[in-house]
Amino acid sequence: MKPAFRLLLTLCAGVPMLAGAADQAPAAAPPPASAAAPAPVPAPAPKPAAPAPQGPATSQEEEAGDVSEVDKDALGPLRERIRPVSGHMFLKKGRFEISPSASVSIRDAFYKKYLFGASLTYYPTETLGVGLRAGYAVNAIAGSAQICTFEGSATDTRGCRAPTKGELDGQAPGQLTLLGGADVQWAPIYGKLSLLAEKFVHFDMYGILGASVVQYRGPETTLVDGQPIAGGKSYLTGGGNVGVGLRFFFNRWMTLRTELRDLIYVEKGREPTPTYLRNQILFELGLSFFFPSGS
Repeated sequence: MKPAFRLLLTLCAGVPMLAGAADQAPAAAPPPASAAAPAPVPAPAPKPAAPAPQGPATSQEEEAGDVSEVDKDALGPLRERIRPVSGHMFLKKGRFEISPSASVSIRDAFYKKYLFGASLTYYPTETLGVGLRAGYAVNAIAGSAQICTFEGSATDTRGCRAPTKGELDGQAPGQLTLLGGADVQWAPIYGKLSLLAEKFVHFDMYGILGASVVQYRGPETTLVDGQPIAGGKSYLTGGGNVGVGLRFFFNRWMTLRTELRDLIYVEKGREPTPTYLRNQILFELGLSFFFPSGS
C-alpha cells in the first residue's frame, strides 16, 4: 500500500509543474523578410461593354421624319464632298467693276449687229450697283433680208435677192452705230454650282434697269423737187433697257459675265410709217475685273 500511495502523490505534484513550463516557453520567431509573401497584384479594370446595336425603330431617319439625302449620309463620303455655302466667297461692296464685252443681236430682220464695248460699275452695297456703259456697233446684212421685184401686181414676184449695204443704208430699221447709257444692277441671288460633286463655281444673278442713248442710221429727210433723197443719215435718240445677267466667279477679282437685254427706243422711218418702236434683244458676254482686288 505504501508504494502505491507514494506514486499517486508524485503524479499529482508533477502535472501542474509541466503545465506551467509549457506556458512559459518562448514564441516562435517570425520568418525572415526574404520569405515574406508577395504583394497582391491589382485586378485589371473591366472592359466597357460594347453599345447595343441600334435597331431600325430608333434610327435618326425615323426620329427626324423626311430628311434630305445629305442628312441621311451625315457620316458618309457625300457630306465630306459637298460643303454647304457659308457666306459669300466674292464681295462687291465698295468695289469697282471694269468689264469689256461683246454683244450680238437676236432675231433681227434686217441687220445682224455686233457690239463691242465696256462698262464701269460701282457697288455701294453688296447687292446694288450703279454703272455707265458704252459700245460701238458693226452691222451685217441679216440672212432674212431680201429685195424683191414685182411684175404686174404686187402679188406677182419676179424674183428676190439679198440686198447690199448701200441699198439698205438708212432704208431699214435697226442700223445701230453707237450705244451708251447708265444702269442700275440689283443682285439678290448668290449661290454655287456643283460640278461632279467635286468642284464648285460661285455665281450671282442680277437684274438690270437703265436709260440709254442710241445713235442709228435712218432715212434722209431732205427733199429735192419734192422727192426724198436716197440714202441715210445718223440720228440720236433716247431709250431704255431692261435685262437679267449671271456672273460666275473665277477668283476674288475676276468673273465671267453674261447678260440678256431688251433695248427699247424709237426710230425715224419713211412714209407711211414715220416712226418705229424698236425692241432690240442683245446677248452680251464679257469678263469683269474688280478693284481693289480684295482679300
